[in-house]
Amino acid sequence: MNRLSIYILALGVFLTATSELVVAGILKVIAEDLNISIAVAGQLITAYSLAFAIGTPIVVSLTSRMGRRKVLLGSMFVFILGCLASFGSSEISVLMVSRIILGVSAGVYLVVVFGAVAKLVPAEKLGSAIGTIVLGFSSAMILGVPIGIAITNWWSWQAIFIILGLFSLLITFVIFRLLPEIEGDAPVPFRQQFKVLGSLVIVSGLFLTFFRESGNSILFTYLTPFLQDVLHLKASNISIVMLAFGIFGAVGSRLGGYGVDRWGAARVITQSIIVHAAALALLPIMSGSLIMSLVLIALMVFSMFVTGPAIQTYFIQQATQSSNLVLSLNTSIIHLGLAVGAGAGGVMANATSTVYYHPWMASIVIVLGLAAALVSFSTGKKVHSYSPQ
Repeated sequence: MNRLSIYILALGVFLTATSELVVAGILKVIAEDLNISIAVAGQLITAYSLAFAIGTPIVVSLTSRMGRRKVLLGSMFVFILGCLASFGSSEISVLMVSRIILGVSAGVYLVVVFGAVAKLVPAEKLGSAIGTIVLGFSSAMILGVPIGIAITNWWSWQAIFIILGLFSLLITFVIFRLLPEIEGDAPVPFRQQFKVLGSLVIVSGLFLTFFRESGNSILFTYLTPFLQDVLHLKASNISIVMLAFGIFGAVGSRLGGYGVDRWGAARVITQSIIVHAAALALLPIMSGSLIMSLVLIALMVFSMFVTGPAIQTYFIQQATQSSNLVLSLNTSIIHLGLAVGAGAGGVMANATSTVYYHPWMASIVIVLGLAAALVSFSTGKKVHSYSPQ
């Protein structure tokens, strides 16, 4: 029963993540259809990210004591409304509002899913369960975005959102019928929940997320130019290569979950980040060989997705009374890191007129994330060693 529930929740993550990621792939089509510039259309992504980052912690905190099933159903209902608003959008202002609705509802759904899974499975299976949820997100990259682009070519970009809404309605019904009642967090005062922000273990863990996502964004925002301009990959082959990278990411998220259950979150995070940073550092050096470069990028994607379930599990384990708050803050930090990394990558591209050096910059930032992780792990050990037995 629990395993089936987790797969259903992961399908919901797939749908909500697709609504986020697909817009980047159809941005030009939206701009042409609404008669706006690409720059204005790009603000649809910004609006979603800001709504996700700002709205999620607020809503999650206000609903922390409510039953998890009720919050999941509510967030999916609002998500469906956002899909309908997107479907009916004929001007940029309406579409922008729909992106805000989708950003907040998708963020709340994702965070509450992580917290619900922690209560559905035994502690020794938590990593694998979180890995399944992360797989839902990575699957949106592999399948959701290409399918969304295909739907746009067959019908229209609005059709994507009515299809997402219909499938979300089905998932909502299944959650209502299948998911057991799951208690919300213990009634911890709002001020006390925010005391976790005074914990060096949590704060340094959030810095890990920030540096990791910033480093990823420095390269991934400009990955297509890197593949074409530095590695001289043909444009016709990029979609196939990106699909292959997505598969490596999906495998990584699954193995990362299993690794957490077997070796612990700290070890998985440490080793995967070392591999991640090393692959980035070697990438410009090996850029003369297309095969070796693609192998290094695949290894980087693999290690990046191995780390994902481990970080989520680590926060759940370290902040048991405020896990939903910490997870929501972590998702906000993810979007902040992505924005900062993309901006830093743009500045570097303008300054050097190339994206050749981006992997080195990304590697340095990822190493800063590793340093933050080590601070969190060592502080956590000291706290546990001094706590009364």
